[in-house]
Amino acid sequence: MRTDTALLLVDVQNDFLPGGALAVPQGDEILPVIASLQSQFEHLVATQDYHPVDHGSFAANHSGKNPGEWIELEGLPQILWPTHCVEGTFGADFPSTLDRSAWKAVFQKGRNPSVDSYSGFFDNARRGDTGLGEYLKNKGIARVFVCGLALDYCVKFTALDANSLGFETYVFTDATRAVNLHSKDGMRALEEFRAAGIICLESKELRSYV
Repeated sequence: MRTDTALLLVDVQNDFLPGGALAVPQGDEILPVIASLQSQFEHLVATQDYHPVDHGSFAANHSGKNPGEWIELEGLPQILWPTHCVEGTFGADFPSTLDRSAWKAVFQKGRNPSVDSYSGFFDNARRGDTGLGEYLKNKGIARVFVCGLALDYCVKFTALDANSLGFETYVFTDATRAVNLHSKDGMRALEEFRAAGIICLESKELRSYV
């Protein structure tokens, strides 16, 4: 693998897996794919959704509101979610079956209670920067391969931001799954990738890009 290449694992956390507070359908199916991919990259970086319990995106913090409803949060439209990935909890941790020994860094996001943060690079208002972009550039990374959860939210915004920052960006379609609050959200995310020049591929195709 080229030394200017990184695998970016987005929010592969217990709360997004079956049994979790905000489980992505079939989210566990990506774990063996990621395990295979990890062995093929030298530079592995992960993002971690890591919220305070009073986060403004949690329906539980708004009287009379339920998950799936919309509010305005600090000037931005915000869908309300079940309480998930609360800092220090099992749900926020990575599954024990995921080998973290070769990970170079973990970038936490969503710590500001007044704004949600889907992307691994910026919060949704682009007021906060996780430092991921600067880190990758300082390491000489020019190509980013993205996988993780969920395709139509955190993977989508992470990939689009990587592309906007000038990284050559790829998304493994078999190493991600969609929430699909609307049935075609995942499909629309893939369309957005292609329109932006992001390359969508399956893990078995990686050898063509090494």
